[in-house]
Amino acid sequence: MAGSARVVSAADGERPDAAGGAAPLPGAVGLSHVGAYDWEAADGVRGGSPHLHLVCTEAYVVTAGRGAVQTLTAGEGCRETDLAPGAVVWFTPGTVHRMVQHAGLKVTVLMENGGLPEAGDAVFTFPPEVLADPERYAAAAALPARRGPAAEEAARRRRDLAVEGYLVLRDALAAGDAGPLREFHRAAARLVAPRIPDWERLWRAGPLAAAERTGGRLAALAAGDAGHLAEAGVRATGPTRRGGYGMCGRREEYEIPGATLPYGGE
Repeated sequence: MAGSARVVSAADGERPDAAGGAAPLPGAVGLSHVGAYDWEAADGVRGGSPHLHLVCTEAYVVTAGRGAVQTLTAGEGCRETDLAPGAVVWFTPGTVHRMVQHAGLKVTVLMENGGLPEAGDAVFTFPPEVLADPERYAAAAALPARRGPAAEEAARRRRDLAVEGYLVLRDALAAGDAGPLREFHRAAARLVAPRIPDWERLWRAGPLAAAERTGGRLAALAAGDAGHLAEAGVRATGPTRRGGYGMCGRREEYEIPGATLPYGGE
């Protein structure tokens, strides 16, 4: 069998349609690999841009190095969770999180509802006056280029602005005052409200459709119909874009339906 097997390459840039059509990752999750930023912030901590997600749960699978994730929640307060190879850490919507670099930290990030974070399900902890103005927020969050000095400068600038707002939230929460964090939640919800119809369409076409396909297979098997097994296939790909500037660090991104980059996109 081994001698006659067809070899499918996972070379960079190969789209995952080698077996007959695009297919999302299991459960329509999002996927990227992140090397946490090594830039030192105003508080002396090296790491990424604090932010939250409003709809999606996020998971870190640590593959190399050492670091931590700092989190703020109304129920659990301020926490810091160590990140070391083999650790799996995940957090639910509303968790303000900040990836911290200690030494060569590398993380595989799995995102619930693949495609929604790239469609805006993430809000930086910018100061309140920035959050209150959608145009000002968009300008502060944008990157004018994908690579090069201009991209790095903009990514670092937005990280520093997010840390500025984050430190206010953290200090208030540490003092027992969750009011600023709750106001940040409300401001984040106002910012993303216009995007909700688009998010719902992505969710229906991705995660919900994946769950419904499972339901259809279960119903078919219960009826004695195994026809879908004849449609099996293998997909393979590698990172489509390396060294992107993400919220937490430099990213390796994939052009897979709903994963990180738009399928068939840039």
